[in-house]
Amino acid sequence: MQSGEYQFDREVPWEDAGAGIQRQVYGYDDKIMLVKARFEQGGVGALHSHYHSQVTYVDSGVFEMTIGDQKKVIRKGDGYYVPPGTMHGCVCLEPGMLIDVFSPCREDFLKK
Repeated sequence: MQSGEYQFDREVPWEDAGAGIQRQVYGYDDKIMLVKARFEQGGVGALHSHYHSQVTYVDSGVFEMTIGDQKKVIRKGDGYYVPPGTMHGCVCLEPGMLIDVFSPCREDFLKK
């Protein structure tokens, strides 16, 4: 299981992830995955947890991010790390884009 070596923005389809969120799945193999998540203002990444490690870069926008029992406002240029099994989620305050990296790959994001 792996993607091709190159992904071109104009060729990677956007998928509806619900609640004002769309995502593009970029490069991946069984150990790692890169995903772009585009949020409308008011879009909600509902609180959830997963066994993957996650690091995220805020490419644009403003988000109220919750990780565990901490809530912070994050903006373009900021980033965060979510340890495996930790509850996390966000609310988009200004339209924006998050760049997520997961390890291992989020198999649930791949079309069956």
